[in-house]
Amino acid sequence: MATQVQRGDVVVLSDAAVQSVAGNHALWNEDLRPCTRAEHAWPGMKFASLWIGMCICLPTYSMASGFIALGMNWWESVLTVLVGSCIVLIPILLMSHAGTKFGIPYPVFARLWFGKRGAHIPALARAVIAAGWFGINSWLGGQALDAILGRVISHWGSFSFHMGLSFLIFWAINVLIAMRGPQAIGKLAMFAAPTLAVGAIALLIWAAAHAGGFGEMLSAPAAIHGAKFWAAFYPSVIGVIAFWATMALNIPDYTRYAATQRGQVLGQIFAMPITMALFSFIGIAVTSATVILYHQAMWDPVDLIAKFPTVMVIVAGIVVILSSVTINVGANVMAPARAFENLWPRRITFAVGAVITGLLAFGMQPWYVLSEFSNYIYNWLGTYGTLLGPFDGIAIADYWLVRSRQLDLLHLYAASGRYDYARGFNLRAVGALVIGWVIALLGLVVPGLKFLWSGGWLFSLLGGMVAYWWLMKGHESILTDTEYQDITLLEPAAGSVTYAPEAAVTK
Repeated sequence: MATQVQRGDVVVLSDAAVQSVAGNHALWNEDLRPCTRAEHAWPGMKFASLWIGMCICLPTYSMASGFIALGMNWWESVLTVLVGSCIVLIPILLMSHAGTKFGIPYPVFARLWFGKRGAHIPALARAVIAAGWFGINSWLGGQALDAILGRVISHWGSFSFHMGLSFLIFWAINVLIAMRGPQAIGKLAMFAAPTLAVGAIALLIWAAAHAGGFGEMLSAPAAIHGAKFWAAFYPSVIGVIAFWATMALNIPDYTRYAATQRGQVLGQIFAMPITMALFSFIGIAVTSATVILYHQAMWDPVDLIAKFPTVMVIVAGIVVILSSVTINVGANVMAPARAFENLWPRRITFAVGAVITGLLAFGMQPWYVLSEFSNYIYNWLGTYGTLLGPFDGIAIADYWLVRSRQLDLLHLYAASGRYDYARGFNLRAVGALVIGWVIALLGLVVPGLKFLWSGGWLFSLLGGMVAYWWLMKGHESILTDTEYQDITLLEPAAGSVTYAPEAAVTK
């Protein structure tokens, strides 16, 4: 009996299938259920706007401008960002397909490869990284608040704990807003990204005017060459990749609303790498100007803002605060709060999950991460990229290589079924995860294999992907073409006369 209906790029549950699983509150609610056909309404421009808003943020500025501090010149820095962005776009698009076709969010997609209970593993891994970003944005916002308070309150700087107190105040503001949910700053989010963009352009104009124009500003030669350049370029590209490794995992949370595969693919291809490169250029150019003006590469924008006159410090600081609050609540709280909520739904509410996220952010020590650029690009981005790499590889292998994009949507929500594995855990996925991590960790213990750790995201992803594909070959949970056609009612795509089953076309 057909339990799902496919029309064009989209598969939805039949009405009868929805009624059979909607009462299973452990696996089904309004946040986790698959989208209806009417909800598949986002055009390509929606995804372009989404990426433009996410790329224009202070962590992007700091990451890109920090390459100047490593010794690269301006075009080498821009190239590093562009190359890394284009590479990470590949797994993002591969993961996006599942969200668009089946309308499922990331936690449900994870049930497919880790099992219904094992899905907590990738969900919590994503949550820990989001908490780290929560801390980083809170620290940046706290620095901006500290700069403002230092100008409007006399002797503020003489207080030994002034920066720590500013951080705690800003952290508390973020947590309190997050406890109310993202809807509390919905209108704020709509104008935070363009406000930051205007501020960044104003900063670029200021830098060009004071540094003698763009020619002078961008004339600084590279400080590293030959082997030293490649030694910095390789882990830096991996750092750019790791910057969006989180989105490579949970991009189905967004693409599940796409109207078509073509729309979401084009929207992401044209928006993400280009916006990253353009906004990075601003950070890189301004940082190059600081070398001329202050004889040091100031890759942290808050440090630069602190040198401005009082009025400009207040205005620029407010822009930084606005951006940090919006990004934190909108992008860094939803995933972890829901992951914690999903662990114990009867006791942990979204608000409690938001508090846990905030507390976990302390443990990530954002003050240390941002104290040196090498900590930011190598330790933070490199380490969490290695942590998430196998999850990306396992998900891609499962959907594209093992199952050939054919799922039983009903069984992702049923109390029992083909995706239960061993008491809700797919031990083959756990094994592939460990293999991916071990491959990268060899780079820490074997001197001749150091490149494995420097490129941790890439090698852990490939290791997890190959291991999972090999371990899952012929697994009983895999749908055959005949089984997929038996459970899937094929409807003609809009404006077409006939429609060929995907299985018949791809196999």
